[in-house]
Amino acid sequence: SEKLLKAAASVPRDSLVAPGTCFGKFTKTQKFRLSITALDFLAPYAKYKVWVKPGSEQSFLYGNHVLKSGLGRITENTAQYQGVVVYSMADVPLGFGVAAKSTQECRKVDPMAIVVFHQADVGEYVRNEDTLT
Repeated sequence: SEKLLKAAASVPRDSLVAPGTCFGKFTKTQKFRLSITALDFLAPYAKYKVWVKPGSEQSFLYGNHVLKSGLGRITENTAQYQGVVVYSMADVPLGFGVAAKSTQECRKVDPMAIVVFHQADVGEYVRNEDTLT
């Protein structure tokens, strides 16, 4: 935003890393973990998507994994351990996850099996509002 750029102009260039939106952070093992602040930028371009049923939306927003019983739809040819964007059935992006099962495996697993590992969700705005930048 312009307000942020104007504020960044008062900081010396050698002290400023970058003004803008934080997309994620590196873990101690040097792996990049996406933050929920990147959702609005990445969701329209997501190749692999998962839609959750209305009853499972709240569970996902509290930080839980998506179970097969809560799976509404999944993009065809989604591979196992592929990054996915999680949507509500009304096409509202809710967060990020990692596919625990491929599309073909999802068809034949039991209802209590995890199909998407939780990574980030919009509920983090409320849970971690003091640490999100």
